[in-house]
Amino acid sequence: MGDVGACWDNAVVERFFGSLKHDWIFKLHQPTREHMINDVCAYIKHYNFDRLQSLNNSLSPIQHENLEN
Repeated sequence: MGDVGACWDNAVVERFFGSLKHDWIFKLHQPTREHMINDVCAYIKHYNFDRLQSLNNSLSPIQHENLEN
């Protein structure tokens, strides 16, 4: 955490939750809490392992992270 009011502290998390809402939650019917939990877990897996990101040279976050190590 940085200074009070420093908007960049949460930028990564805000980006993830924005994508979660826009790409997944608002597009799918969520009949039960259990269904929602399973969907969020599936999206986290998709976001980290399958979703290609242009800032990572069209690699998934996991692929990009493995290149750096």
